[in-house]
Amino acid sequence: MAQMKAWQTVTAGRPAELREVGIPQPGAGEALVRMAAAGLNFADLLMNQGRYQVRHTLPMTGGLELSGSLAALGPGTAGPAIGARVAALVPKGAFAEYALVPVDALVELPEAMDYATAAGFQIAWGTSHLALAGRAQLRAGETLFVTGAAGGVGLTAVAIGHLMGARVIASVRGAEKAAIARAAGADMVIDSDEPDLKERLRALGGIDVTYDTVGGPGFDAAMRATRPGGRMLAIGFAGGEVPQVPLNQLLVRNISVIGFWYGGYAGFAPQALAASLGQLLDWWQQGRIHPLISQQLPFDRLEEGLETIRSRNATGKLVLLAPSS
Repeated sequence: MAQMKAWQTVTAGRPAELREVGIPQPGAGEALVRMAAAGLNFADLLMNQGRYQVRHTLPMTGGLELSGSLAALGPGTAGPAIGARVAALVPKGAFAEYALVPVDALVELPEAMDYATAAGFQIAWGTSHLALAGRAQLRAGETLFVTGAAGGVGLTAVAIGHLMGARVIASVRGAEKAAIARAAGADMVIDSDEPDLKERLRALGGIDVTYDTVGGPGFDAAMRATRPGGRMLAIGFAGGEVPQVPLNQLLVRNISVIGFWYGGYAGFAPQALAASLGQLLDWWQQGRIHPLISQQLPFDRLEEGLETIRSRNATGKLVLLAPSS
């Protein structure tokens, strides 16, 4: 069997190992994609630790989004032409030279979109678009508060909120990240270590929608600064602490807390994923959104990239390049 390089989690909680494994063969309804670039996400850390929403049998090749060229189609499977430039979301397997992809998940790339941009585009931008435009129904003129606003996902929420006509308040740590958030469209930037975040947000007029990627005490502070009828999106808990929501606060002020997991849409509403990605690609081709790829890592430096995410030092998106790139 022909071999390929793949980053595999062998023991939960320990760093992935670079191993030689067999190149998988696509079955009916599947495609084999030669990876050119793969996006790194906070979810990759959770998968490695065995704490992700979906748990896979070990050893497991990680990675949830990739771009590359179509290498083969399974028996009786119709799809793009062999060699086509494609991108896809996958349940696992992107951190390898080749990956199996459900053919229905393939997206053919615009000619002008490079592989690194395509690899880091789907989850970060798709999460923010579906969450803000779909689940939270953000409206022009409303105030959007984004935590972790200089990270790979938070930065896209700032940009999309701005594009949708919201007033965007971004929470970041440090002057460099503040400048990045402003460049993406934030109207105001506050330090995530603000000693009294609740009063600071109230002084800015309060919040209609919160996009929270961090969790912890900041969630409670944002909730108490939310105007009646406001919506709070629980996107993730990068800070490590899952907030406990006092239901009496939601009741008396008519506030909604909305859980959002982008990956879940592949199971119950794949058409929503497709429509959202189509809209985002249209915006990209029109020059209305500008994905920030902050670092392109050689294939042997995966752990360095994941540590950057773990330590919350990432600004924009990190992508892993194929060994031959």
